[in-house]
Amino acid sequence: MGYQGQQPVVLPQRDLDDKETLVSEHKHKGKTCRQSAAVFNVVNSIIGSGVIDFSLVLLIKGGALSGTDTYQSLVNKTFGFPGYLLLSILQFLYPFIAMISYNIITGDTLSKVFQRIPGVDPENFFIGRHFIIVLSTVAFTLPLSLYRDVAKLGKISLTSTVLTTLILGIVMTRVISLGPHIPKTEDAWVFAKPSAIQAIGVMSFAFICHHNCFLVYGSLEEPTVAKWSCIIHVSTLVSVFISILFATCGYLTFTGFTQGDLFENYCRNDDLVTFGRFCYGVTVLLTYPIECFVTREVIANVFFGGNLSSVFHTIVTVVIITAATLVSLLIDCLGIVLELSGVLCAAPLIFIIPSACYLKLSEEPRTHSDKIMSCVMLPIGAVVMVVGFVMAVTNPQDCTHGQEMFYCFPDNVSLTSISVSHFQLTTPFSVLNLSIFQ
Repeated sequence: MGYQGQQPVVLPQRDLDDKETLVSEHKHKGKTCRQSAAVFNVVNSIIGSGVIDFSLVLLIKGGALSGTDTYQSLVNKTFGFPGYLLLSILQFLYPFIAMISYNIITGDTLSKVFQRIPGVDPENFFIGRHFIIVLSTVAFTLPLSLYRDVAKLGKISLTSTVLTTLILGIVMTRVISLGPHIPKTEDAWVFAKPSAIQAIGVMSFAFICHHNCFLVYGSLEEPTVAKWSCIIHVSTLVSVFISILFATCGYLTFTGFTQGDLFENYCRNDDLVTFGRFCYGVTVLLTYPIECFVTREVIANVFFGGNLSSVFHTIVTVVIITAATLVSLLIDCLGIVLELSGVLCAAPLIFIIPSACYLKLSEEPRTHSDKIMSCVMLPIGAVVMVVGFVMAVTNPQDCTHGQEMFYCFPDNVSLTSISVSHFQLTTPFSVLNLSIFQ
């Protein structure tokens, strides 16, 4: 069955013939937004969280084939209630864990920003991570999450994307100014060590916005498969480019010392990075509401028939955010959160479920490219899920949360096999003091 993508593809929640669904001219009555706003919403979700191009398009095609307009209804139509229940759990857990991770990042990042204010005691309760998490939740993420229409977050997502570009510039700058003075770990450039499977789990966490795709697709003025494919291609190229630059620059600077939260590697007296931390904290705060939208939608579909009154909309939002905040106050290591969420939630949401749905729904011949790709993606997802979980549990990532790295202290320069006098003789400033960070 071909996808011409020239007519609006409406995904009503009723059974329609596949061909009728694909060419339906019925006017889409949902909330709408421009394509540019949809791109920024997707990019924002990707960079806070990311995407795999093909499976996103596959989801929308599956929705068109089944006559459904949500990820949950697609799986329910394809695999019945057991599949629907499993997806609902995964689709709730992934963005919920993402919200927890964003809170952890906000607390870790902004606490170091406020510690740089002259005259502020680093031990002050009001600049501690716990207080910052609670304050940012009440003042920013909760009000933004109370919006009912994801299209209203388009401008906010644009702001987040711009700030991400600034952060990338700071990280790239520090590759040149700081990287040569950080010791390189042994076998730093050996590719694909056994822990690579764990890295795939983290990347799966980063490269997913499948739980958001129907929300963003539904916000388009005239949703079509062709228009959606264009948005996804643009969003993917931008997001992958930014992600690769971040990963490369971070690892070039710190090699094996790289933490789950890259900003944990930089010294607290680095003023340029302090500005980057502030931008990063704001970016995370602006990404948070999109994840809350998804968790709330899952609960609405499972328990309220897909519709929430104004009162229940507020109650459910407050309960979700309160639960995420409480958990984030108890957990302070980001790496293990990303690994487990990636292998247990993101891998099936990205690789397994979209492929399985399309293979069951599509009437294309087995040699069709979409079916071939689906047959490849499904077992890859299963391997990543099983092996990644085992390795994450048996070989957890080290976490140096809240600690200054050893190279930030002049007294520990000897650990880098370079003496302080060497720095003083070969550079006009000491690498490990304030002057390098101005």
